[in-house]
Amino acid sequence: MIRRATADDADAIADVFTPSFQGLTFLPNLHTGEGNRAWIRKIVLARHEVWVAEADGRIVGFAALSDSMLEHMYVHPEAQNRGVGTALLDQARQRRPNGFRLWVFQKNEGARRFYERHGCRLVELTDGSGNEEKEPDALYEWGP
Repeated sequence: MIRRATADDADAIADVFTPSFQGLTFLPNLHTGEGNRAWIRKIVLARHEVWVAEADGRIVGFAALSDSMLEHMYVHPEAQNRGVGTALLDQARQRRPNGFRLWVFQKNEGARRFYERHGCRLVELTDGSGNEEKEPDALYEWGP
């Protein structure tokens, strides 16, 4: 089930984000679990349109949209490869039918294959100087 997130979902969303992000072992560990919770509460939920995916009564994934960007999309490692990411991406497409862009770390080959398989096209590769982790990334876009 996909539904709009509420402020009460902040901790559950952080419980998806933290292990998902930690699974990207090529990245430096810059934040604590509590720091992630504060970031979800104060930034992600406050500034973005956030949708969550639920399975068996718990949040297993989320997507955060700004006007023209899919800012964040994460699926808990235990729920990956079960259609959760596809359902969240479909929701993003419905909410932004004119298209959107998104960033992915270049080394995140699984995510890159996922987005390409779902019709997103590579726009730009960067050296990572524009992100906090200083890790090369890739800009993708989806459009009708």
